[in-house]
Amino acid sequence: MAFAAAVGARFLLRELRGFSIAMDSILEHFRRFDWFLLGAVAVLIAMGLVTLFSLRDASTFPFFERQLVWSAIGFAALVSLSFLDFRFFRAQSGVVLGLYLISGFLLVFVVVSKVTFRGISAWIQIGNIFIQPVEIAKLALIILLAKFFSNRHIEIYRIRHLIVSGMYFLIPTLLVLLQPDLGSALVLVAIWLSIIIFSGMKLRHIFLLGIASVFVAGIAWSFLLAPYQKSRITSFVNPYSDPKGAGYQMIQSMIAVGSGGLWGKGLGYGSQSHLNFLPEAETDFVFAAFAEEWGFVGVSVMFFSFLVLLARIIWIGMKSSDSFSRLYTLGFAAFIFSQAFVHIGMNMGVMPITGITLPFVSYGGSSLVSILAGVGILQNIRINSRRAFEDREF
Repeated sequence: MAFAAAVGARFLLRELRGFSIAMDSILEHFRRFDWFLLGAVAVLIAMGLVTLFSLRDASTFPFFERQLVWSAIGFAALVSLSFLDFRFFRAQSGVVLGLYLISGFLLVFVVVSKVTFRGISAWIQIGNIFIQPVEIAKLALIILLAKFFSNRHIEIYRIRHLIVSGMYFLIPTLLVLLQPDLGSALVLVAIWLSIIIFSGMKLRHIFLLGIASVFVAGIAWSFLLAPYQKSRITSFVNPYSDPKGAGYQMIQSMIAVGSGGLWGKGLGYGSQSHLNFLPEAETDFVFAAFAEEWGFVGVSVMFFSFLVLLARIIWIGMKSSDSFSRLYTLGFAAFIFSQAFVHIGMNMGVMPITGITLPFVSYGGSSLVSILAGVGILQNIRINSRRAFEDREF
């Protein structure tokens, strides 16, 4: 009995020691998180949740409750991917290409199925859940382009690399335009352009790219854009020329933003959104709904949070020691900036209405989970970079 007790005690001590070492490793992992980045993300998500909570009286759909669930799933994805070494994506070509092909297949499926919701074929419905494949495609394209150019940094000047990367970008972009979803297509363009410009492409190649872009834009205008999208773009110059038609959304959005004043009307007192003058207040016009209730002060806090977020992403890229992580952070920053810029611009009447969500703030499970997954990869780059991240904090 004494021998058995001794063996049992020794086994228990060994297990406790192993558990203690594992816990120390996990705690060290979280200590190396970029908490400024995570804090900015949390603030933006909280702003979105507060806005959706305020809109509960204006809609019978449980936007707030579902966004809470998606937020929990997204943070679980963030934490999980923060433990996955980012060099896995750099080394595993099959996994990266597989993710890209899956997102492409899903985009083909939504276009072929022609199941429309709010006028476009962009979602796959599984029960009561709607999945938007383009959100997966954005993250997949960033990872694929970062890997593609990181493996060719010595001969990046060759025109064939521009053409091949252009094909990677063009396929999902054309499929998105066929839905039609002009806003997401513009984000894919921004991701590709930012990565190729800063990866070391020659100026003459970029010039040729500009000429080709004008040609492609002409084709898209003639054959891919829906009539209502064209009218939204042309009415941007003077929305009051058709105040009850193409210019209606922009006019109502500008009224909502302007009526917020300095301090806003207060939570639950946004007349434009609560009286249903502001369309899609939970998604495409969530910034206007937020600005109406929280005013200039609330908008300033939101802008500052986005500024901190982008600054930390760029800082992580500057501190990284390999081309893949630098290109990934650059592409992810371009993704967040371009989508936020287009959304806020169209809400304030300085850009055409294209229909796009505000990252972290708008309702949408596919968008929130995929972006938080991308933040998880950023955190792993921050943790595993060979450079000393702790040398200089700001």
